[in-house]
Amino acid sequence: MSVSNGERYVVRSVRADEWSAVRELRLAALRDPAASIAFLETYENAEARPDSYWKERTEGAAEGADRAQQIVAEGPDGGWVGSLTVLVEEAGTTDWAGFPVERRQGHLVGVFMRPEHRGCGLTELLFDEALEWSWRQGLERVRLIVHEENGRAQAFYRRIGFAPSGVTVPLDSQPGALEHEFVIEKSSDR
Repeated sequence: MSVSNGERYVVRSVRADEWSAVRELRLAALRDPAASIAFLETYENAEARPDSYWKERTEGAAEGADRAQQIVAEGPDGGWVGSLTVLVEEAGTTDWAGFPVERRQGHLVGVFMRPEHRGCGLTELLFDEALEWSWRQGLERVRLIVHEENGRAQAFYRRIGFAPSGVTVPLDSQPGALEHEFVIEKSSDR
């Protein structure tokens, strides 16, 4: 598929054997200047994880998995330029922040696009694929959590149809800081 800059990209689910590429892209994301407000993990912690961690993480969100799915964008040269992951949250459970999950939903995490590929329409394609996968899984809505100071991300999420739900999450790692939940419902026009 082409995007606005005319380049050809492939947007697809990762395969279980691609754990080293998953690791490399995650480490690149954690080196991004916005990483401190975009991710709950540090580069140092991720870099120190053993290969077994990356293999298990990739297998759990690879093509064919039904509890999570990592969507990746491959550039014209075959290198990965961006990704995101959808985690399935079941009604009646609690989420990572301790809040009750009231209905079956997707939770988008790990959204990252290499800076040189931002703004060409590729991130929209990643989100389209993630939402299509979510609806095929029977999820009722998809949500994501975004730091209050990440205005660029918030503007993007609004533009593609996500709306603030009013739910905020305090960050233990940053006293006084909040993250905001954004949601999109299956019945949305998207």
